Amino acid sequence: MSYTHDRLLHGVTIDQADERVRAALADAGFGILTEIDVQATMKKKIDADMAGYRILGACNPKMAYEAIGLEPRVGAMLPCNVILRETAEGTEVSAIDPVASMASIENEALHSVAGSVRDLLIAAVDAA
Repeated sequence: MSYTHDRLLHGVTIDQADERVRAALADAGFGILTEIDVQATMKKKIDADMAGYRILGACNPKMAYEAIGLEPRVGAMLPCNVILRETAEGTEVSAIDPVASMASIENEALHSVAGSVRDLLIAAVDAA
């Protein structure tokens, strides 16, 4: 089982991909709770150079509220991370598969919510 849904945006810069991904996530009901510029952080913390790499912590409030109601400690696995990674061909977008990440939680109702979130994330990545 893959733990991410991936799409390569050929010839698209990381800044262009960022804009497209944010818009697609918003259209699917997600907001961005956290943002990490991994490239800048690695340069600052350990003086390491790397290609552009960003992590967006996406949250669909309705789905998160439902999941927390079903499994109060599930917040340890939230938000749903979406990464933007520069490659030689463009920018790769990868979204976590919440079904895979929550497979260890024995709660069938939560698995159903995770499936719905996965569908929304896949649609957003594909629309970006």
